Amino acid sequence: MTTRPLLLTGGHLLDPSIGLDGIGDILLVDGLVASVGGSIAGPDEAERVDCRGLHVTPGFIDVHCHLREPGREDVETIATGARAAAAGGFTAVCAMPNTDPVTDNQAAVGFILAQAAKANASRVYPIGSISVGMNGVQLSEMGEMVAAGAVAVSDDGRPVVSAQLMRTALEYARTFGIPVADHCEEPTLAHGGVMNEGVISARLGLKGIPSESEEIMVIRDILLARRTGGRVHLCHMSTWGSVELIRWGKERGIPVTAEVCPHHLTLTEERVGQYDTNAKMNPPLRTQRDVDALIAALKDGTIDCVATDHAPHHNDEKNREFSDAPNGIVGLETALSVLLTWLVTPGTITLSQLVEKLSCAPARVFGLPGGTLRRGSIADVTVLDPAAQWTVKGSDFRSKGRNSPWLNSTLSGRVARCIVGGRQVHVLDSPA
Repeated sequence: MTTRPLLLTGGHLLDPSIGLDGIGDILLVDGLVASVGGSIAGPDEAERVDCRGLHVTPGFIDVHCHLREPGREDVETIATGARAAAAGGFTAVCAMPNTDPVTDNQAAVGFILAQAAKANASRVYPIGSISVGMNGVQLSEMGEMVAAGAVAVSDDGRPVVSAQLMRTALEYARTFGIPVADHCEEPTLAHGGVMNEGVISARLGLKGIPSESEEIMVIRDILLARRTGGRVHLCHMSTWGSVELIRWGKERGIPVTAEVCPHHLTLTEERVGQYDTNAKMNPPLRTQRDVDALIAALKDGTIDCVATDHAPHHNDEKNREFSDAPNGIVGLETALSVLLTWLVTPGTITLSQLVEKLSCAPARVFGLPGGTLRRGSIADVTVLDPAAQWTVKGSDFRSKGRNSPWLNSTLSGRVARCIVGGRQVHVLDSPA
């Protein structure tokens, strides 16, 4: 289907990948960036959008989210997740394989792509499982899944306990040029834990998860990446110790990349407060020292990108005793605003640095199209208003999930438009 040319005029173009930072126009034709920068006349048939006062950036890419389909369509579908992604400025998301059945074969990968095409919203890239059924025993048919469209492999939600299986996965993944994304958790240390181990867990009478549970697996994975040459991607880092280990690996040229989530950059274990289940996640919220180290690592490049770990749950599941409630929060529709409010507005990081971590770096790390406004690149574009103020209401979410620690909070910054392949898939204040 031919898309009408789209001309965005007068916006602040911001693209760290090509050093673009200034007022100008951008023309999108036939799904590609046809021209960028300066004043562009554009063809007569082009739709013109006035972007004065707004920032125009490469579309955001989330390399870690949970869309629940197949198996839990009551809490999210690929369609609702893709629409939520668009509302949050994410032109593409990578869907984790912990569905029912698990995404561990080419048919399952094909199903996700077919459902995403029907949704006609943000792009959805499947991530296949490392092991069959995510049981940690037998390696999945990685080559078949990659051929079908998988962009990485992961058993996220479960750690790869067997070092031998992880080594084999890295060796195979290297031949296919994809990363292995690991959930770093030593299960015997973490068993039964529901929040960070420390003074607050002791006061609340809740079993804690020590930071070493994450760090032991971080260094194991880094050493296996050194041994195999395979690319390991470390999911949702949460501790200062993990930061030091990743820095050690990168200084030695080991192929390791890492992500951090908005909640681990902005909230601490204190948010658990009076057993708030919207502050329950895995890895858990940690200490202020950990938050400070994660922010510093994001700024200096030790941590490569920001990912949401979007994890919708039904309200009935979250409205349980803290120990019985599932881990995870929704994040696609709040990620940008949370980071603008807590990090950019105070001057901790710049908007350009944030765009790098939400768009350019994820594209590089997972080898995905996009992440740039360079002429000839795919026309995936996010238009945002960093000055807009809004109050988070679950009823406004495109996602089926309402499990957010920021409900009723006033945040800065909204996504005005999300453009995928030159098509406007989200316009602020349009019907959900």
